[in-house]
Amino acid sequence: MTDIHDLTRRLQKSNDSKIVLYVGDGLGGLPLQPGGRTELETASTPNLDALAQRGVLGMSVPVLPGIAPGSGPGHLGLFGYDPLRYDIGRGVLEALGIDFELTDRDVAVRGNFCTVDEDGNITDRRAGRVASEIAAALCEKLDQIEIPGVQVFVRHVKEYRLVIVIRGDGLGGSINDTDPQRTGVPPLAPQGRDEASQKTAEILAEFLRQAAEILKDDRPANLLTMRGIAKMPPIPTFHEVYGTRAAAIAVYPMYRGLARLVGMDILDAGQTLDDQMNCLEQHWADYDFFFIHFKYTDSTGEDGNFEAKVARTEELDSAIPRIMALNPDVVIVTGDHSTPAKMKSHSGHPVPTLLAAENCRFDGSREFGESACRVGELGMFEAKYLMLQALAHAGRLEKYGA
Repeated sequence: MTDIHDLTRRLQKSNDSKIVLYVGDGLGGLPLQPGGRTELETASTPNLDALAQRGVLGMSVPVLPGIAPGSGPGHLGLFGYDPLRYDIGRGVLEALGIDFELTDRDVAVRGNFCTVDEDGNITDRRAGRVASEIAAALCEKLDQIEIPGVQVFVRHVKEYRLVIVIRGDGLGGSINDTDPQRTGVPPLAPQGRDEASQKTAEILAEFLRQAAEILKDDRPANLLTMRGIAKMPPIPTFHEVYGTRAAAIAVYPMYRGLARLVGMDILDAGQTLDDQMNCLEQHWADYDFFFIHFKYTDSTGEDGNFEAKVARTEELDSAIPRIMALNPDVVIVTGDHSTPAKMKSHSGHPVPTLLAAENCRFDGSREFGESACRVGELGMFEAKYLMLQALAHAGRLEKYGA
């Protein structure tokens, strides 16, 4: 089967069109009761509903049916990269997101400060979402850790999140997470899945041993778990495969890291959605493709707060008029995965997707929600094909074949 990127390289067509990919992280949801409405359907979203009336709807499958993706695979699919082929560890994305320059000798780890009791069992997987200034000071303490034969770098990311980079020769990056994903049990031990990775796992175990001693009096952040342990993989850039000048407007470091991974320029997005819209307006003339990331539809879903996710979805909706005032040629609104408040986690449910462009077929949709998306023109499709739709509706693909 022809590789998608080989095809887009062959069919690239340059023009002055503008594409906006507006991602509500974890946008998809579930009703609290059978026959009820999801968070998206409950929210008052007049701007998205109006956009649906001039576009087409569908449901995207981030990885494969039933598979609940992490944010990395979810976004790579939206960017047109097969998430089963490009399996990118979260540690790499977090490191790139804070502008840490990774080398081929590095293994990057996403760390979460956590709280453990006197028996070593986790009581809070996020250390009460400890404040950034406290966590940053703890990272400075951990950055003093020394392990023979390797260099160790510890950098703060945001709130309870940090990055650990181990630099040395012969290190593998195929290692399990140490976060057991539940409380009342101790963190898991790092275990490598091959010889080189087992070498790294032993180094990480020593790091954790020293970290436990350093943090023992720093409750609630008195230990850390490790996730997304990985090395930097080779990956083609957005410009190579699509011929576009692409920019990312994202607040959270991980999503900047995802964009940097595929060669997007990272713009200063500030801290609020209003800041992000200001950034979009200021740089509108400079790029062909804009990725805008909105985090809080995901975090409220993970908190299990249906009402808060509804409110954040309404906030997502509020930015649509400013986007449309710039007259983009293609606007896509979707999520990287579903995060139903009912489940308090990412899920394998398909994700509502809206595409609006001048040459849409239009499918008679009246509102943007899961029920409407199930019967929309785009149908049920794998997220990795969304960029083909974006490019086609922007007139950026030549005809295939004679």
